[in-house]
Amino acid sequence: MTFWLTALLVWMAAGARVGRVLVKPATTARVAIVVAVAAVAVAATVTIPEVGVPLDHLAPHGIRGRSVADHAQLAAWLLFAVATSVVAAAAWPVVSRRNLRQIAAMIYAAGLVAVAIALAWSATFGWVAVLLACGFIAVTGLRNLDWTALGRGIALYTSGTVVVGVLSVLTIRRLLVAEDAARPGEPGWFWPAWQAASLLIAVGAVWIVLELWARARLLLRQIRLLHRVLLERFPEVVAHDQLGSTTQLKASDQVAQILDALYLQSGGGVELAAAGPPPRSIGERADQVARWAREPLGEVVIDARWIAPPEGLSPRGWVQAIARAYEGADRRASARSR
Repeated sequence: MTFWLTALLVWMAAGARVGRVLVKPATTARVAIVVAVAAVAVAATVTIPEVGVPLDHLAPHGIRGRSVADHAQLAAWLLFAVATSVVAAAAWPVVSRRNLRQIAAMIYAAGLVAVAIALAWSATFGWVAVLLACGFIAVTGLRNLDWTALGRGIALYTSGTVVVGVLSVLTIRRLLVAEDAARPGEPGWFWPAWQAASLLIAVGAVWIVLELWARARLLLRQIRLLHRVLLERFPEVVAHDQLGSTTQLKASDQVAQILDALYLQSGGGVELAAAGPPPRSIGERADQVARWAREPLGEVVIDARWIAPPEGLSPRGWVQAIARAYEGADRRASARSR
């Protein structure tokens, strides 16, 4: 069951990458990621016993002493290594967009030669090529790690590649000692590690999409109360083309609608002497704006200078701060009323 589930999840990641290429420009790196994840999906599918056995029946005596499924798995991992090497090459400063296509063409050509040699002559050579490519990918990944959505995706993808490299070493060792290198899933072989590597690569390839979607969902939940209240006062801030969209676009639209509504409530850009300049403290400023949004005719006076996002803070972060302060004030008011 785990084999089927792993293959399904990796194919879903491959489909997500295909969708990203369809909605964004199909650059050399994006196409290479699609090829790499699809190759991992093929490798994960071949390791399924119900798939591998029928493949082996195509050539009962094998090909050069090895089963069809073994050849398919080796070719798939070689293709993954080659395609990911194209992505890694694009990350190096010496490679420009102008010459990336030429470099990618040379990498793909070398990869095809490696696949042909591995299938026609030596499986050991094929796994050595996978190992060398994984080393190059791991070094490139470590150079580009940072604490961003992209950096976290690179970390996951690189981790999966490192696991593939380690498993390649173990496979080479089995081949060199003249043992039959059983495919993942057979007794004595590290099939959970192969599955973990496949899942790490698949999740890393779509991590940005997953994280941005999760952050958009969290943002929508945090600003829901403030958005509803302001929309009741100023329904005109909603444009007709903003009614149906993706989760990320919906979150961006609601942030803009909240800022527009606050701007309208402040008088549309009029500066009030009674308001004074906004404080430097983001928390204090957000608390004041939230109190004013809750009671526009109360003691707090706000003008457009207070509505603009503070320096160094994005509109999303600023609206989140106001929404948290507004929700906190709403909870305190509800507690007092009880």
